[in-house]
Amino acid sequence: MRKMRAFLLLVVCSAVGAAGDFELLRYNHPGLRVDLGVGLWAWPLPMDFDGDGDMDLVVSCPDKPHNGTYFFENPGPSSVGEKTPAFKSARRLGPGFSNITLSWVEGRPRVLLPGEEIVGFLQGRLDQRRKIYPRSNVHTVEAVRAPGENVSGLFVGKFDQSRKSPSRAKSRVAARVRANQWKWVDYDGDGALDLAVGVGWWGDYGWDNAFNVRGQWTNGPLHGFVYLIRNRGSSAKPRYAEPVKLTAGGKPIDVFGMPSPNFADFDGDGDLDLLCGEFIDGFTYFENVGSRRAPQYAPGRRLAREGKPIRMPLCMIVPAAVDWDRDGDVDLIVGQEDGRVAFLENTGRTANGMPVFRDPRFFKQEADAVKFGALATPACFDWDGDGDEDILCGDTAGEIGFIENLGGFPPRWAAPRRLRAGGKPIRIMAGPNGSIQGPAEAKWGYTVLSAADWDHDGLPDIVANSIWGRVVWFRNIGTRRRPKLAPPRPIQVEWPGRPPKPAWNWWNPVGEELVTQWRTTPAVVDWNRDGINDLVMLDHEGYLAFFRRVRRGGKLLLLPGERIFRGGTIGRFGRISGRKTDPLRLNDGAAGKSGRRKFCVVDWDGDGRRDLIVDGLNADFLRNVGERDGAVFFERVGPLGKRRLAGHTSCPTTVDWNRDGAPDLLVGAEDGFFYYLPNPRSRR
Repeated sequence: MRKMRAFLLLVVCSAVGAAGDFELLRYNHPGLRVDLGVGLWAWPLPMDFDGDGDMDLVVSCPDKPHNGTYFFENPGPSSVGEKTPAFKSARRLGPGFSNITLSWVEGRPRVLLPGEEIVGFLQGRLDQRRKIYPRSNVHTVEAVRAPGENVSGLFVGKFDQSRKSPSRAKSRVAARVRANQWKWVDYDGDGALDLAVGVGWWGDYGWDNAFNVRGQWTNGPLHGFVYLIRNRGSSAKPRYAEPVKLTAGGKPIDVFGMPSPNFADFDGDGDLDLLCGEFIDGFTYFENVGSRRAPQYAPGRRLAREGKPIRMPLCMIVPAAVDWDRDGDVDLIVGQEDGRVAFLENTGRTANGMPVFRDPRFFKQEADAVKFGALATPACFDWDGDGDEDILCGDTAGEIGFIENLGGFPPRWAAPRRLRAGGKPIRIMAGPNGSIQGPAEAKWGYTVLSAADWDHDGLPDIVANSIWGRVVWFRNIGTRRRPKLAPPRPIQVEWPGRPPKPAWNWWNPVGEELVTQWRTTPAVVDWNRDGINDLVMLDHEGYLAFFRRVRRGGKLLLLPGERIFRGGTIGRFGRISGRKTDPLRLNDGAAGKSGRRKFCVVDWDGDGRRDLIVDGLNADFLRNVGERDGAVFFERVGPLGKRRLAGHTSCPTTVDWNRDGAPDLLVGAEDGFFYYLPNPRSRR
């Protein structure tokens, strides 16, 4: 009998995982225009790619699963004179690359990778390359250390065993080079093409868990250096000198990571200035106060407009200089982390010796695949009360978006709208010390949410977690058809003593607030079926916990988490350790490796028991195999599809858009797009 039950379980589990594979969710909305975007991290290459006389956008994206180099065609005559036309939807040219750059040589675009040129780029042959320099990395131990410093004095992060070996230290330096951006430039106007290399180095920064008890970062900053490799020969027969760091004001140029160097005459005085980006959100301008033949750079100043620094909304910015609108001055086309690309127009004016740019304007495209930010975290719910399931979604930026279902099956979708609370756009950010991974993540928020009636007043609210690990709720003070959110309030727990927190948090909970691991789903569900919504989520040590809700004295109270779920420790991509009777731990990592788990609660296989679908390669099915003595037991069946959707993480939720009563799966991926998988029981 036991063997028969095991056989039947195998058959059921095999059927559950045999639904086919994930399909990209489409807008199905002809005529709709949305923000132009690729997946996680846009590397823009603005050029007339198709040779028809107008400026197109080619954007490279190195992420999973959206990896590719994409061509967005300028629609042509109807857009003549438009500075930000609505481009056609993307066409994939080939694989995506990080550290891909655009240089302009005698009016023609040239595309470089570290130490290489893609000579077949304009023909769409991304595999046709030639070596342009013997080494692909110019940043060495000798370049990092101060004169006279031993390799043993080089800081390359905690627990680094390379300090005793120069060769190992060199490899560690190379490993911590996270930007390596090569450009052609006739630096000194002698007619021979030189090479400039922007290097982002993380060796002093380390990685995570380096705040003291006052919230001060005790490691070093990110570094963004610019090297010049001077050509002593000719462009046809180069003879390169050793790389040297460029200086400004007598000091090496050093911005906060990701320098993205752009040499151009930004101020219109006839020589080449230098404009750099950084890892976070701003731009630094280095004016050439020398001459075209003998450049000399003034100390860097932040690019500003009307006295305020110009900032991109998100981080990991990549500026590319080009006269986009062909009005005689050099503009900026800037990609950012969420895959969007913006136009920063050079007005042709200067103020205080600096060029004046307009604020960023994001390009548009014909709507194709539904997208919201990066590392999209959807929760599907009929938010506007019109009878169909919409998409609410968090992202890396710390926003919460609403994508309205306009009806039909497959549904037709409206363009995403960013929700507001208390009259202000929702934007939770780490700031200088809210991310365990340091100040480089200041602009990240990593919102992940549930939509449910938390206060049981008949209106759906939003409960959210974020990069902070502080669980909050946004009360709906509107109506069922017109939701309106109040400012966030902390989720309070009836703690018996001091509120717990992750051991690596430098800060302490305030009052009775719930502080848990970062970037994890707060699943609002009436788990014990008593008519009151409870909370199921990771606790401060990474165990899945049941936070029971009760009524006492006319008030709703949330009790401390109970570790009633069993299944051992299940790693991010399905590694299982421990006994199946051990408390279910979805993350046993510390500091930056903690949290991150996204999941939903649903009866996936139709057996009447609520299962878990957890982030993994795409989404892992954890089947509820029964309860005993108040404990709930799960076993991992495995991924529900074959397609890899996760780089860092994915986020599953369930939908029933075809209204057949069987929950289907929607996964938000790292690229910000959504992927749909019908349940094997679904009637599509």
